[in-house]
Amino acid sequence: MKLQHLPLGARFEYEGVVYVKTGPLTASSEAGGQRIIPRHVMLRPLDPPATEGKGRLEAPLVCKAFNAFFETCNRLVGEAGHAELEQARQRFLKAID
Repeated sequence: MKLQHLPLGARFEYEGVVYVKTGPLTASSEAGGQRIIPRHVMLRPLDPPATEGKGRLEAPLVCKAFNAFFETCNRLVGEAGHAELEQARQRFLKAID
């Protein structure tokens, strides 16, 4: 993994030394001192990658958010689009069931 793919504060190993990313091109070693890390080098991350968001989505929250979205869309599409939009809504609800 390259330095630009690591978030600030991520720990990694480079040339047998453990560092913490402190900037776009810089890192601090755990022993002290800063170093510029070349963009082209491959690093070994030591921390598991952080997960985005809050974890697993809960179906009731997804349905509530989707229904609010659907109501807005339903107001915007006009009479000609209501039937097709409702079919798309049913397909969505069936897919997450």
